[in-house]
Amino acid sequence: MDFLKTFWPTPFIIKEKDTTSFIVQLLILIIVCSVAGIVIGAFGGIPVIGLIVKIVCGLIDLYGFIGIVLCILQFLGLLK
Repeated sequence: MDFLKTFWPTPFIIKEKDTTSFIVQLLILIIVCSVAGIVIGAFGGIPVIGLIVKIVCGLIDLYGFIGIVLCILQFLGLLK
């Protein structure tokens, strides 16, 4: 669990059944993933830079997805 808290500290800010903090953290992660998608769309056509941007933004999207899953689990009280 300490490993998860090291790399994804924001989901552990959410208190169980606290809707406000849950929605705020979810919106932050969704906005970050959306911005990464926009960056992929803007620079995806450039041969070398596009490949690097796709890899980096893919990792950002993966980080965001795992953060969203952890937020949901923390909100439901399944993480201790």
